[in-house]
Amino acid sequence: MSHPTATHSRDPADTPFGPRTGARRRVLLALGAGVGLAAIAVAVYLVARGPGGAGSAAGGHNHGAAPVTDSAMPVSLSDTDRRRIGVTFVRAERSALERQVRTVAQVTYDETRMKQVVPRIDGYVEQLYVNATGQPVVQGQPLFAIYSPMLVTTQQEMLLAKRLTEQVAGGTPDAVQGAASLLESARTRLLNWEVPPDVVARVLNTGAVERTITLRSPVSGIVSAKSVLAGQRLMAGEVVYQIVDLSRVWIEGEVFEPDLPAVHAGQRVTAEFPALPGDQRSGRITYVYPTLNPETRTARVRVELVNPGLRLKPGMYATFHFAALTEPVVNIPRSAVLVTGRRALIFVRDSAGTLVPREVSLGRGTDDRIEILSGLREGETVVASATFLVDAESNLGSALGGMANMPGMEITTPPQKQGQQQAPPAAPAPAMPDMPGMTHGGDTARPE
Repeated sequence: MSHPTATHSRDPADTPFGPRTGARRRVLLALGAGVGLAAIAVAVYLVARGPGGAGSAAGGHNHGAAPVTDSAMPVSLSDTDRRRIGVTFVRAERSALERQVRTVAQVTYDETRMKQVVPRIDGYVEQLYVNATGQPVVQGQPLFAIYSPMLVTTQQEMLLAKRLTEQVAGGTPDAVQGAASLLESARTRLLNWEVPPDVVARVLNTGAVERTITLRSPVSGIVSAKSVLAGQRLMAGEVVYQIVDLSRVWIEGEVFEPDLPAVHAGQRVTAEFPALPGDQRSGRITYVYPTLNPETRTARVRVELVNPGLRLKPGMYATFHFAALTEPVVNIPRSAVLVTGRRALIFVRDSAGTLVPREVSLGRGTDDRIEILSGLREGETVVASATFLVDAESNLGSALGGMANMPGMEITTPPQKQGQQQAPPAAPAPAMPDMPGMTHGGDTARPE
């Protein structure tokens, strides 16, 4: 038995997803639905905008407005809320601020106790008694012996003047006076060249010229520099020794520019030294240098300290600190001030208990308190803790108040008219299984 083969005639307009005419109709329906939704959105916008027009909308949403932090609003908190976030209050008071200024320093010589040994005549070093840097000396101790032809000649002139004085003792007054003047002139020259007076007297008494003269230390101290050797030729005015008295030393520190107003001469300081743990020295500021280092923005401060036992060595590192006391000023705790970068903000409690933000100008400060130059009066009550949380609450209220006038930001539903029934919920969108490309199942045979 033969069965006829089933043949299906196919319209050239058909596609693998169905007739072409049906697909076009579905696309047009989808476009129409989109246009309808857009029209509804425009209508809602026009109703929400109200009579203010575009200008009102733009004014309520200014993109160039200041940040929310700059538009803080007063905050009202209940007692429970204040306790929950830890808000405390304090009164602004007028008192002196005391803070500790600490700086690094270095031990140096007391320049008023430094002495240079300089011969006043030319000569040669015959013998060197102090021949090492760092050697301690006492006042009057021999340093070196010098031979100088000028000294020998002057001694001879002094002895000749002495003999002449003795010879003309019975002569005329002019002759006696002239001989005495020659003797005194030679003697004065020797003393001006720092020849010891006892040496001059010995030469006059003995009548013998001393070939070398011993120069002695003018002060007690430590030889900090030496530039002379035995046999060396010396010129008048040449520095051969530098002697420093270390019984008193200087400590020079660098104080930063903002701390300079609190520094003055006579201020008592306490010094500490890393090389001497536990050894604290007390002294006073003797001088504040009048110039500022432009690179470090610091000024030098000098402190004078006694140095028993010479334990403080020039060049040692040190730190010193002192209390800087201001005149009575209006001040509050640092925790009460919120610095936003461009301004300083505090919250003042008014008579109704509202926390009102207020901008203030800051002055000097300590570790825990700060001076208020303007914006706050003595006796006013400010928030002392949890200032950041209060500021966040204030900014949140400001932000919500600003968004209330923005177009489309109304979050309350309009009231219904009396007797008006609530609109039923919108029906779900019909499924579109026949749209091109939306077939989720397997291939199904279409009817003949």
